[in-house]
Amino acid sequence: MIKVTKRGSKAWVTFTAPVSECQEAAIKGSWNDWKAEPLKEKKNGEHYITKILRTGESYEFGYEIDGRWVADEECERHPSPYGSENSVLKL
Repeated sequence: MIKVTKRGSKAWVTFTAPVSECQEAAIKGSWNDWKAEPLKEKKNGEHYITKILRTGESYEFGYEIDGRWVADEECERHPSPYGSENSVLKL
């Protein structure tokens, strides 16, 4: 799930992993050269992170959950060069 709040040229984007329970969850995206950023865990077991991104841009990303690549079902998807799919977020 993704929640976007836009203010001018910036957007606060909260990414919530598409699984409710896991051992490790991170997000990787084109905004930071695909470096893993760990997600925070809520008391209910959901994992999330909030990023500040520029509006008017398109970003590819995916979740790495317990060592498995997972695309966000709410977003458009593009094939990755690794045989999986990346999510596409258009701001």
